[in-house]
Amino acid sequence: MAAEDRLDLPMVGERQSLREQVAHALRAALITGEMRPGVVYSAPVLAAQFGVSATPVREAMLDLAKEGLVEAVRNKGFRVTELSDRDLDELTEIRQLIEVPTVARLADSSRAEEFERLRPIAEEIVAASERGDLLAYVDADLRFHVELLSLCGNAHLVSVVRDLRNRARLYGLSQLSERGTLGGSAREHLELLDGLKSGDGAAVGHLMAEHIGHVRGIWAEH
Repeated sequence: MAAEDRLDLPMVGERQSLREQVAHALRAALITGEMRPGVVYSAPVLAAQFGVSATPVREAMLDLAKEGLVEAVRNKGFRVTELSDRDLDELTEIRQLIEVPTVARLADSSRAEEFERLRPIAEEIVAASERGDLLAYVDADLRFHVELLSLCGNAHLVSVVRDLRNRARLYGLSQLSERGTLGGSAREHLELLDGLKSGDGAAVGHLMAEHIGHVRGIWAEH
């Protein structure tokens, strides 16, 4: 296997189905830009890196194809779909419309205990940024935002936002990590929790809007 073809992918175990674990790992690799647009990836090659058979990898790739993240290339494998600047702008706009008011409404000092339960995840994000572990960063970041939005009690809204975030591409993460500036975006999660605990909805809404805007800036780094 050529060095340039090798991806930084984790080994998978047996806690979830192999198909779910592989899909999760591939989705993270897509979001960080570890897997690049336009490149065709072979299921057997990826399977060798995961240490599993080609079947769960192929099944996971088909799941990602249904989400529009990759497309099947006959007799070759799967090509990562490309996102234009307009696509990224539209994804950002939808996230702003949904997440900013939803998170702002959660601000309530009487719910401090619920917010504190998310602090360990926020600290995971910061720790991942400090050690340059981009896959761990993306994984913890998704868990943080999904669990935070879950506090609104609207499962359909959470599902929509999860899908929007899974479609994203954070190609700029590696550059930010190399420059040592990823920590600033990571620490915004802790600031968000502090704002939520204070009950200041306006401040939380402003911070959430800035946070999503910074993510769009990360997208623009690629």
